Formats: sequence, C-alpha cells, structure tokens
Amino acid sequence: MTPGRYRHFKGGEYEVLLVARDTETEEPVVVYQALYGERGHWVRSLADFTAHVSRAGYDGPRFVAVGSAGSHRAADSVVEPLRRD
Repeated sequence: MTPGRYRHFKGGEYEVLLVARDTETEEPVVVYQALYGERGHWVRSLADFTAHVSRAGYDGPRFVAVGSAGSHRAADSVVEPLRRD
C-alpha cells in the first residue's frame, strides 16, 4: 500500500500516512487522516481498508487513490483502486 490521498466511497478524502501492525494480532493496519473537518486520525485494518463494498447505489472499493503523499491538488483524477500488496 502506498501512502497518499484516498477518497472513501462515501466521498470524504483522507491522507494515508503509513501501514503499521496491531500490537496484539500483528495484523497490518492503515493509519490515515481526514482531510476535512477536525482532520482526525483514524486506524483501520488493511483488509477492511482495501475491501470491496456493496451498498445500495455503490459497488466497488472502499477507498480509491486520488493522489500522491502530500498532494493537495483537486481530487478529480482517480489514479487506481487500492490493492492489498
């Protein structure tokens, strides 16, 4: 997984900072920050971050890459869906 800017399927944009490991399970987790509101920091398992979502009106990846790390350009150019590497 590459650090950078990602768009959540509900529309919010986030900056992925790094991939870490859970202290108990050693499962990889994604550390990311909201690029709106209070710009809170969040942690989600890599499996969940890269999961496919099927909801009413949407069927696709939970997050889609929209720019490189530190990018502050308009997020209208989707680069590629996120992969579990």
